[in-house]
Amino acid sequence: MCTHQPSCPSAEAVDREAARVVASFPEQGWSLLCNGVIAFDDTGELLPDGRSIAAHRGPARHALAR
Repeated sequence: MCTHQPSCPSAEAVDREAARVVASFPEQGWSLLCNGVIAFDDTGELLPDGRSIAAHRGPARHALAR
């Protein structure tokens, strides 16, 4: 359970990626968030219940400025 104030979003929340990083493994390309979500560098996620969320990168910001 999150002890941060304000609390981190749950693993089920739409903004789950906003949770704080509690362990980072940049050499392996992933981080463990406070809510139990494993966030991958390619924007994919593994939820605590084992479900996976496919990478969801949007267009590059510089491409949107045109």
